[in-house]
Amino acid sequence: MGASVRTAVSSERAGPEPPARARVHQRAARRMALQFALFAALLVAGICLTTVLLDPLQFYRRASLLPPVFSTEERYQNPGLAKNYDYDTIIIGTSMTENFLPSVVNKALKGKTMKLSMEGSMADEQYKIAKLALETGKVKKVLWGLDYFALKQEDEEAPVFPDYLYDDSWLNDYRYWFNATVYEMLFKSIVRLSTSGENRDLETLYNWNSIGGFGAARVLDAYRRAGQSEIYFKLNEEPLDAIKANFETYVLSLAKRYPDVEFIYFYPPYSILRQDVWKRTNEKRYANQLEMSVWMFERLSELPNTKVYNFQAESEWTYDLDLYRDLSHYKQDVNTWIAESIGRDDPKYRMTEENAEDFVRRLETQLQSLVLADDNRVLNADVELREGDRSRRLAFSAMRAAGKDELLVPAKEAAAAIGATAAWDSAAKELTLRRGERSVVLKAGTKNAELGDGAAALDAEPRLIQGTLMVPLLSAARILGVDGVVERPDARTLRIELRLPG
Repeated sequence: MGASVRTAVSSERAGPEPPARARVHQRAARRMALQFALFAALLVAGICLTTVLLDPLQFYRRASLLPPVFSTEERYQNPGLAKNYDYDTIIIGTSMTENFLPSVVNKALKGKTMKLSMEGSMADEQYKIAKLALETGKVKKVLWGLDYFALKQEDEEAPVFPDYLYDDSWLNDYRYWFNATVYEMLFKSIVRLSTSGENRDLETLYNWNSIGGFGAARVLDAYRRAGQSEIYFKLNEEPLDAIKANFETYVLSLAKRYPDVEFIYFYPPYSILRQDVWKRTNEKRYANQLEMSVWMFERLSELPNTKVYNFQAESEWTYDLDLYRDLSHYKQDVNTWIAESIGRDDPKYRMTEENAEDFVRRLETQLQSLVLADDNRVLNADVELREGDRSRRLAFSAMRAAGKDELLVPAKEAAAAIGATAAWDSAAKELTLRRGERSVVLKAGTKNAELGDGAAALDAEPRLIQGTLMVPLLSAARILGVDGVVERPDARTLRIELRLPG
């Protein structure tokens, strides 16, 4: 009997939980959920408040709680600079504009400058930062570097653009508040400041001139590699109509929308070897660029608040390879010269209706006679053949300057130019040139030439370059009875006049 009672009691205890106890557990669970939600809400609010107070990118205000530190992530840093700093002049463009010193531009353009450049930026990105700055009402002048490549279709490998920093809606600012990268930028800047004692300032922000790496040897290496690697670029060249549409949408539209703002545009001075690679590997792109340089000027010149300057054919700069770190990027000195030239409104570079086509013709002329010298210099070589009262300019498929005043050209073309015959002995690796009763035997790699009645010394040795025998034109011509006269009108020009007898 007692055992039965104990069994009944045990069964009762193992049965369903009483309703009161279940309600207690439910209330406890809800309390824990509410506490977690409150904690999460406080955490979120704390993060938001911290971001708003610290404001790593100075997006809401100029730095107040901390010393101003600046990120080199231009697409993220520029909106805060545009909205919260004092200026009346802005710089827009790619890395071709990053080496401008605001103090230099201030002096040249008589203003207070803010640099809003973006490395590798496309036209739509430049449009967004220019528009943001213009909407503040502070801008009186815009200095804008126009690169042809920036008007092409957006590169799929281009950096992600933070559009949420460029609109006027706060609803998507959460992407700033909860962005770990923003704090990474701030942390790196603070570490740099605390360890080196150096802080970035607006004068040198984005400036890469101190990195160095400039020099002719480096440029020529890039030139040789580009001659091979860029051959296939022409397969994806956009139609010119698409380029023009991008210009009208992202560049011209702002000049029209802000008639009280002065817009100053310039075409950057890439090295002459950059232009040469484009011309040899992508004729369409090269031609499009030249056509666009005139067409864009014509569209901009219709507006009274624009000026356009063209530095593409400035040989004083573009031929000096020591000013460059690759085929396109130039030293800070060049940016300074650009700013000073624009500041004095130099007619040498200012495009007008009368001279717009001249810049194109000058660049074309430079490329037609372009030669490399053994000492890494770039020259223009002009060869004229005179016979009696008649003369004509000679063109060669390849040229290279060698020695003091010598020019290497393809052997067959040299022979044809002076009326000689050329015979190649593949076994002996020798070339025989004959003209009338005279002959000379040339051999690659040696300055010693064999004549019918002795020997002679050449001013430069013949060379095999990519399977073509290049011979010293002036030396060979003189040996074969053709007079040659050399002129050096300047350090970048070599003129040779060959005079046939009679």
